[in-house]
Amino acid sequence: MSTTEIKSVEVDSGISIFYRTASPADNPEAPTILLLHGFPTSSHQYRNLIPHLSQHYRVVAPDLPGFGFTTVPAERTYSYTFAELTNTIGAFLDALQIRSFAVYIFDYGAPVLLRLALQRPEAITAIVSQNGNAYTEGLGAAWAPIQKYWASGSAEDRKVVLDTVFTYDTTKWQYTHGSRAPDAIAPETYTLDWALLQRPGNFDIQLDLFKDYQTNVALYPQFQEYFRKSQVPLLAVWGKNDAFFVPPGAEAFKRDLPKAEVVLLDAGHFAGETETAEIAALMLKFLKGVFNHKKQ
Repeated sequence: MSTTEIKSVEVDSGISIFYRTASPADNPEAPTILLLHGFPTSSHQYRNLIPHLSQHYRVVAPDLPGFGFTTVPAERTYSYTFAELTNTIGAFLDALQIRSFAVYIFDYGAPVLLRLALQRPEAITAIVSQNGNAYTEGLGAAWAPIQKYWASGSAEDRKVVLDTVFTYDTTKWQYTHGSRAPDAIAPETYTLDWALLQRPGNFDIQLDLFKDYQTNVALYPQFQEYFRKSQVPLLAVWGKNDAFFVPPGAEAFKRDLPKAEVVLLDAGHFAGETETAEIAALMLKFLKGVFNHKKQ
């Protein structure tokens, strides 16, 4: 089994991107799979998935700015928007000379990747979406206080989001809600996330990103046009009990990608925590089909 390495690379005018990577020892030319995490976590969420995938593929999992162990110098005056996160990940891929890749998208990772797809559609060989949304019908009831904040932009509604979302209990709930086996979820997951969320200034960074998420929803029609034009191979493997991104968002992919595969798992938002082996098996089967087809 390959070893996961911990690395960092400086990109985008001083940002140090922390990332995890592993490759099959016997195939240095293996295709690349990019893993993009969501809120409030980091590449840590892929610690168990990487060993499954890296037996066959080069796997690269970065921490987005504002998350995990990626660092942004104060003098950079970074603007925490999804447009800027996308620019930074594009610079990260360029620094590692990754020009073609399959991708696993989850939560925030979805709009970052799909924005990137609008810029370089030819780079993306396949998409695995695990509760990575691109349709309005996929937005669940848990978005209600954030959608109210979008509409008003008021300090009062911003504080409601702060008080509702930014607690240890809510951070843990995002992992355990809807899970068939909440007691199997390692406590270091939500404990690490909560510890890193509490770094000075990070609540404001995350609230800015919550506010900016509405710009992703405005881009949904463009994301869907990308699907229709590219017919990119797509597997949606979805925790069906997710309160944030609900199953209609997974089924909606078939509207624009008739050949998309949709699998609903008895899991919540962080399906990968308890369904790692099943997700890995589904991914490996899907990607084998994609890359075998490309060789023909």
